[in-house]
Amino acid sequence: MRELLSIEDALGRVLERAHVLEPESVPIAEGAGRVLAEPAVAQVDLPPFASSAMDGFAVRAAETPGALPVVLHVAAGRPASEPLPEGAAAAIATGGAVPEGADAVVPVELTVEHDGRVEIESEARSGQHVRPRGGDVRAGEVVVERGVRLTAPQIGALAAAGVAEFSCARRPRVSVLATGSELRPPGATLEAGEIFDSNRVMIAAVLSASGAVVDLLPVVEDDEEAHRRALERALEADVLVTSGGVSMGQHDLVRRVEAALGVEEVFWGVAVKPGKPLSFGVCGRTLVFGLPGNPVSSLVGSVLFVQPALLALQGLEDPRPRYEHGQTATRLRRNAQRDEFVRARRRSADTATLLEPIAGQESHMIVRAASADALVHVPRGEGELAEGSSVRYLALD
Repeated sequence: MRELLSIEDALGRVLERAHVLEPESVPIAEGAGRVLAEPAVAQVDLPPFASSAMDGFAVRAAETPGALPVVLHVAAGRPASEPLPEGAAAAIATGGAVPEGADAVVPVELTVEHDGRVEIESEARSGQHVRPRGGDVRAGEVVVERGVRLTAPQIGALAAAGVAEFSCARRPRVSVLATGSELRPPGATLEAGEIFDSNRVMIAAVLSASGAVVDLLPVVEDDEEAHRRALERALEADVLVTSGGVSMGQHDLVRRVEAALGVEEVFWGVAVKPGKPLSFGVCGRTLVFGLPGNPVSSLVGSVLFVQPALLALQGLEDPRPRYEHGQTATRLRRNAQRDEFVRARRRSADTATLLEPIAGQESHMIVRAASADALVHVPRGEGELAEGSSVRYLALD
């Protein structure tokens, strides 16, 4: 029997070979989900001028309380027409530029305005309700660091700081190829012995969410020459992901044909259930993953190994799977030889996330897996995990 790699060792060997792709310039409107190749810096001070945080009246704090003539009106988007004279106030809108001379804003609800004057009953504090220039960031300061995958808050921050475009590693191109003479496209009429191909679109969904540009290649029948032609084309991508044909059966042709095409196999076999016969290799700079044909095995392999590789190719600072912590809602039997990923549903209870295994944990039961929103990691070992045990899990949504 061959020795199976641990999940950690297998992932480490994958990430050692995932070299960051070349950078390209990305406009901010297309930046969501991209990974910065270099720090993005502010182009301006933010705010670029002292501005009001409230609708109210800009004043000199030392001249309050009292009744002051309103001599200026400042709208958002327009500078004050002149400095604020001593002994006067300026009506100002939220976001308006605080006129020179003023050092505080009194909210409108704390004032009474009549006959061109505003009565301020309480003493204002210098800096009150004034957003100072550069209070958020100064021009030239880093807004988002290199290696960060951009989400809505970072996109908003970059736009506010005047960043119109930035440098990101290009998105990896991935070929997804399923093998098996029995596979037919969903919607076709099935003949005896045939099944619908679910793996290609499922794998593509996982990888697209990781920033990949996915090319779904046609299903390949169990024929060596057909495999050679399909794999030759697929190896032109940055990453090749195959589904099926990586075990030891008579019709498992993928690894043999890949070797003939120059793929150097780095490992074959991981101590994980489902997904043990997963393979990984390289051909030049192309990363080559062979996922088992059982659908849940393909799902687990995509999440544990292919997704981190894609994020590493894009330069993410930490591309490893992001485990969360919860508690088992039932007892879970451990596997002595392999780490297991149990499909489960999450539910909240007090301060913990409870993880309830779904019925039907066989690796071919993809329809049963559709009701799960978590993969619970059950470390290998003897015995079982008691109900309420602390475990790690990967979210599937």
